[in-house]
Amino acid sequence: MTLQSGKVVAGKATPRGKFPHLKRAGNFIFVSGTSSRRPDNSFDGVEVDESGTTKLDIRAQTRAVIKNIRDILNSVGAGLEDIVDVSSFLVNMDDFDGYNEVYADYFDYDGPTRTTVAVRQLPHPHLLIEIKVVAYKEDNEDSSS
Repeated sequence: MTLQSGKVVAGKATPRGKFPHLKRAGNFIFVSGTSSRRPDNSFDGVEVDESGTTKLDIRAQTRAVIKNIRDILNSVGAGLEDIVDVSSFLVNMDDFDGYNEVYADYFDYDGPTRTTVAVRQLPHPHLLIEIKVVAYKEDNEDSSS
């Protein structure tokens, strides 16, 4: 199995630490915890009105996270259909139904295994969800048939 260096994907939010968006190990692709953060450091699923009141939307954040993961996987020729395992982190389990509803737009029973846990907080107070995944996609450079 070939372990390749990590990759930071152009056009995606820069990681908030010294870690890559993804790392490949043979045919396995490990995607770091991903949020709804945009490249300009704003967030999908966050609205702040003129009085400073913040409204957070779990459905919009979940959709943005899955799309960010899709883009990260696409950067190495993989896609959502190649995901074999999902780990989701919710700040509040009261958001589970909204998260689950959006998740079902992308995955079904024949999709990846999944674990969802509640966490006390995520790296920014506007984040309701973070997801990390493991995908499996044959690396044509490593294939020898």
